[in-house]
Amino acid sequence: MEFERVAFDLPHGTFHALQGGDPDGRPTLVLHGFPDHPPTAKPFLAELGRRGRHVVAPWLRGYAPSPTAGPFDFASLTSDVLALIDRWSPGRAVELVGHDWGALLTYDACVTAPERIERAVTLAVPHPLTFLSRPRLAQLRRSWYMGLFQLPGSGWMATARDLAFIDRLWRQWSPGLSLDPALQAELHEHLRASMPAPVKYYREMLRPGMLRAARRLSQPIEVPLLQLYGADDGCFLPPQVDDRHRFAAPHAMEVVPDVGINRKCNFDRGRRPGGVPGRRPRPAAALRRVVPDRARGVRRVRAGGAAGAETAR
Repeated sequence: MEFERVAFDLPHGTFHALQGGDPDGRPTLVLHGFPDHPPTAKPFLAELGRRGRHVVAPWLRGYAPSPTAGPFDFASLTSDVLALIDRWSPGRAVELVGHDWGALLTYDACVTAPERIERAVTLAVPHPLTFLSRPRLAQLRRSWYMGLFQLPGSGWMATARDLAFIDRLWRQWSPGLSLDPALQAELHEHLRASMPAPVKYYREMLRPGMLRAARRLSQPIEVPLLQLYGADDGCFLPPQVDDRHRFAAPHAMEVVPDVGINRKCNFDRGRRPGGVPGRRPRPAAALRRVVPDRARGVRRVRAGGAAGAETAR
């Protein structure tokens, strides 16, 4: 299944995305995390398209070719997501799928504008207030990179020696997953063009904007939501606290055995490099599991979702 590169003119600038699937299908927006971008999720995006979804997976703010200028506080990042929904799917609520930072933005978008989101899936990352409330020692050890990114020059460190640090994170966070060399080279190219913007997400965690987001996120989420975790995820552990009070709509949490859900929802491809997921979680009763492929050219999308004249294939 082919996916095309499209561009959306949003208040913060021109955001690029992969788009594909069934144009008449349910609109499904997929948000990536760090250190990642939409093309690495091609098997995942293709599966969504085969299941009748109309899919858009944007490069988030800070990730080239989308704008790399800040700010990178929660409110600003979530405003990009909501603006994209308005442009791409005006008048129709979307399914929202988020991994890593994309998951955090999914939680925030569900609180900020629940009427624009039909249902949501988060991967790997718990509710932000759950994560911050009682972090386990084992989780703090896995989150060491968050402290590293507070240091000056950490953006340079991430790109040194042909992004060896980034490749190391991929190996640790998704044991058993081998990224296709062409996809790895493309990811390297985009991250080089993006740095140090992606690490600035983490620096915003210690600034007042995070406190404002925490107050906003204290409201229960009124969007049906499924949380997925990988038992072998090397970055995030499934939470061990009962946080059902944070969800006012149907909610389910599943831990998928023998896989690491980190790295853009590839589920470690069942530990078969280059394959498709070998084990998939059962859909929750209240939510169908939503699960995106190839980009060619750029098609500009303006307000109201109408396609403009600029097309490159």
